[in-house]
Amino acid sequence: MNLAWKRTLRTSSSERFLAVRDGKDVAAVDLHYLANGTVSGTVILLKEAGWQDADIPTLLRSLDEDFLPDVDLERGTLSYTVVMGEVLGNWEATSEVK
Repeated sequence: MNLAWKRTLRTSSSERFLAVRDGKDVAAVDLHYLANGTVSGTVILLKEAGWQDADIPTLLRSLDEDFLPDVDLERGTLSYTVVMGEVLGNWEATSEVK
């Protein structure tokens, strides 16, 4: 699959990663560390990256092995919601000067 992972955000209970392939963002992942010791993730696959259904298990295993050593899908301590989408833009807070 040849992905590189780039952490873009980290808090005390969550992280966001971008998956990069050939210099282009191909997926975004938000991980939320819950008080009961489990992890819930949202994986957004970018349509233009050409993802196939067969690619998803490999991607999820890569996340699990690279970033989540204390939880896993088989034990039921990790779950993912996988979404296919496209980036429409980036909106950021701005302050208006009067």
